[in-house]
Amino acid sequence: MNALPPLEPADRPLPINLATALRLSNARPLDVQIAGQQVALAAAVYDRARVLWLPNVSLGTDYFAHTGPQQNFAGELMKSNRNTFMAGFGPNVVFSFSDAVYAPLAARQELRLRQAQQQSAANDSTLAAAEAYFGIQQARGDLAGALAAEARAEELARKTTELAKGLAPPAEEHRARAELGRRKLAVAAARERWRTASAELARVLRLDAAAVLEPAEPAFLPVTVIDPTVAVDDLIPLALSTRPELAGNQALVQATLARLKQEKIRPLVPSLAVRSVSTNPSGSLGYGTFGGGRSGDLKNFDGRFDIDVQLLWEFSALGLGNRARVHERRAEHELATLELFRTQDRIAAEVATAFAQVRAAALRLNAAEPALREAIELVQKSTEGLGQTRRVGDALTLVVRPQEAVAAVQAFAQANTDFFAAVADYNRAQFRLYRALGHPAQCLAGAVTPAAAATTEPPGEGQSRMNAPAQPEPLPVVPSVRAEPPVSVIAPPAAPELKVPLPDVAPPLPSPKPALPLPVQEWVSVPGAPLPPENRSPVVIEEAREVVPKVPDGK
Repeated sequence: MNALPPLEPADRPLPINLATALRLSNARPLDVQIAGQQVALAAAVYDRARVLWLPNVSLGTDYFAHTGPQQNFAGELMKSNRNTFMAGFGPNVVFSFSDAVYAPLAARQELRLRQAQQQSAANDSTLAAAEAYFGIQQARGDLAGALAAEARAEELARKTTELAKGLAPPAEEHRARAELGRRKLAVAAARERWRTASAELARVLRLDAAAVLEPAEPAFLPVTVIDPTVAVDDLIPLALSTRPELAGNQALVQATLARLKQEKIRPLVPSLAVRSVSTNPSGSLGYGTFGGGRSGDLKNFDGRFDIDVQLLWEFSALGLGNRARVHERRAEHELATLELFRTQDRIAAEVATAFAQVRAAALRLNAAEPALREAIELVQKSTEGLGQTRRVGDALTLVVRPQEAVAAVQAFAQANTDFFAAVADYNRAQFRLYRALGHPAQCLAGAVTPAAAATTEPPGEGQSRMNAPAQPEPLPVVPSVRAEPPVSVIAPPAAPELKVPLPDVAPPLPSPKPALPLPVQEWVSVPGAPLPPENRSPVVIEEAREVVPKVPDGK
């Protein structure tokens, strides 16, 4: 079977690999760009809060003219005709010391919250891109299996037509052709799923929606990001220390606490008001050149300086308003604290759920590969034995009846579907768990700690890091997520580099040495390809912690 099913002539292919999709997911999606703008907005608010101590400065000119009666301080009315002109500047500021102290603290926590939300949006976009990518891979695998099953069904229909002339009832010919029709429908449905999954990934990455994305990796490639043999009790504390949502909630709690303290001390500390009062209205010009006269005559210019400085204690609504604000801020703080606890519980549940999905998907993958092997063997032997006969007494009977061959084709098609679904489910579960952990670099499969790397001698030249199981032939090279994408994208925020080794395919899986990565191999057990030995299926260790690695023959 061709592991890379062809596109139709009318389709416009767009090649892409997993590394490029993950890289684009940190820059292209609109959710990530919106979160980035929210970070820029919060940074501007923080910058403005840090300069509340500085006064505003007014710079300009002022002209004042009066004609007609005017009342003096004694209450007498008199007529006057005067005008003044002033050019200069004036400092003006009105702020509360509580605002100047605590507003920057709250704004800084708001900035941390937005940064955490930006990282969370990037993580969600990465997961969405990975799930859509593996949806394409599953559809391609289904299409490859459907094409192989269609070819088997065509061969079965041809042989059944020949047998129906003497050895098989005519109804068997209709049975075989009906099965061929079902296989053709499965091919059309799988091709449709490829196109719809391609459109979804194009939407997430904002690519050409009319193009059909064609992944570079084979559809049977399992991707291991988190070692399935680790304990969930070790993953939950890691997630609680790395998830950006939790860091954002913690920043929100600190911001509400700063605002609560701000309202508590507001009536106790004064507000400072500095106003320039050389001109009317107050708060404009305070120092400059001033002159004037009667009837439009401007003269006698000289320097002038007027400033008004006030310290004011303000009690809103006789202090009741301040008390209400304190209660409001305290409620906000308690609400943010409860939201923090709810986020912790949700993260722990997400890790446990994703880990259960990874383990279950790994077990299904372990079972799907040998089942596919048996289905391949069954359909091959059934097709080959369909024309063979044997004599029972005086009657000549078929070794394999047509309905048995039809059932073998159906089992073969279902085994293909189950296998590629198991691979896609495993890959999706891996990235769900990685996202649930907050993308921690220290939890990647095969990660090396500095201490372990310093105490373990690296292998010499030409020496293998781990003894790989015996292989009948060299495995093809599979692109890794470490590869740089062939496109230029916006530089995303600093994030741990992904390593995506494949699950070990030699049972039982030994615990890797601290400085050695997990062995990396790919699946080759697809219909029509050379079948690996029985010890090539991946195995997940359920309970045992110390196991003895299986040494291949001759090693």
